[in-house]
Amino acid sequence: MTITLLGPAYPYRGGIAAFNDRLAIEFIEAGDDINIENFSLQYPEFLFPGKTQYNPSPAPSGVKMERSVNSVNPFNWIKVGRKIRKAAPDILIVRYWLPFMAPCLGTIARISKGNGKTQIVGLVDNIIPHERHFYDSMLSKYFIGAIDCFVVLSESVREELSHFTSKPCSLNPHPLYDIYGEKATRLEAVEKLNLDPDVRYLMFFGFIRDYKGLDLLLEAYAAGRFWERGVRLIVAGEFYGNADKYMKQASGLGITDKIVWHNDFIPDDEVRYWFAAADIVVQPYKTATQSGITQIGYNFEKPMIVTRVGGLAEIVPDGKAGYVVEPEAEALCAAISDFFFNRTPDCFEKGIAEEKKKYSWRAMIDCLKGL
Repeated sequence: MTITLLGPAYPYRGGIAAFNDRLAIEFIEAGDDINIENFSLQYPEFLFPGKTQYNPSPAPSGVKMERSVNSVNPFNWIKVGRKIRKAAPDILIVRYWLPFMAPCLGTIARISKGNGKTQIVGLVDNIIPHERHFYDSMLSKYFIGAIDCFVVLSESVREELSHFTSKPCSLNPHPLYDIYGEKATRLEAVEKLNLDPDVRYLMFFGFIRDYKGLDLLLEAYAAGRFWERGVRLIVAGEFYGNADKYMKQASGLGITDKIVWHNDFIPDDEVRYWFAAADIVVQPYKTATQSGITQIGYNFEKPMIVTRVGGLAEIVPDGKAGYVVEPEAEALCAAISDFFFNRTPDCFEKGIAEEKKKYSWRAMIDCLKGL
C-alpha cells in the first residue's frame, strides 16, 4: 500500500516523534511504501515549554520524509493538502495529540481526501488534553469531522472519542519502544551514570509536567524515608514548566540531596542506561491516557508502579507486571515499600515477559491498514 503519515518525526524529539519514526520503519519492513509529511514548524518557540524541540540523536535510516508542514500558516495547510491529494496515497494517517493542531491537521485532511481515493485514518493519543482549555472540544470536533476512521491507544481515549462521533474506531495499545538499543547490565549502567552500585533505585523518567504527579512521588519518598534503607529516587527528565516548585517542595521535605536529579533531555543512546540502573519505574500520574514510558519499561523488562488513571491500568496488570495504585502519596509509598522490602527483585519477571508479547508494531500496522 502507499501510505502518507502526517505528524512529527525526526528531528523533533519526544515520544510521538519517536513513535512515528518507528511506525514508518515497520511499514517499510512490511513492504509498504510510506512517506512522512513532517513539520517545518511544530510549535512557535514561545509556546514550547522545554529547552529545545530537537533531538540530538542520529536520524532513522531509510525513512522518506519531508519537513513541509507549518502548524500556524493556513496557506501552508492548503499547499500540503493539495500535495497529498495529488499524490493520492491509499491511506493518510494523521497523528492527533493536541487540539492546538486541529486546524492544521483537520484542514490538510479535508483537502487531501478530495481525490476520492485516499482514506483518512486518525491515530489518536488524546481527544481532550491533560491540561485542559475551554476551546479543546470545539477544535477536536473540527479535526474529527475530517477523519474517516480512528485508531486509539487506550480504552479511555476510545470512550472520549465516542462522545464526539460514531465513526469506526479500533483500539490497539501503544507498541514497545524498542528503538533504544540493547539492554545494558546494571554494572555498565551505574558506571556510565556515576551512580552508587550498592544502592537500589526507583525512577521517574520523562518530561516533567504537572499532570505527571512528581509532587506526589516526592511526598511518598519523603514519607517512607527510603534513603535510610538504601533506596534512592532518580528523577530523569526535563522540566516542562516551573521547576522551582518541585525544588522548593524537595527542600521543604528535606530530600533534595537524597535524590539523583538529571533534569535534561535524555538522548536516545543513554535511555538504556537509566532503565538498567533502575529497579522499578514509577509513573505517579494524576491524569493520563497512555504513556510511552510504560512501553520503554516493558522493552527493558522493568516492573512499574502506575496510578489508576486513564489507560495505565490497562497496560500494567496489578500484581503481575507491577502495581496499580490510587494517585495518592500514601498509596505510592506503600507500593514502593512493598516492592523493596517484601519481595524479591525478580518477582515480576515472568509476568512482564508475558505482557511484553502483546505490544508488537506489526499488530499496529495491521490495525491501521485493516480499518
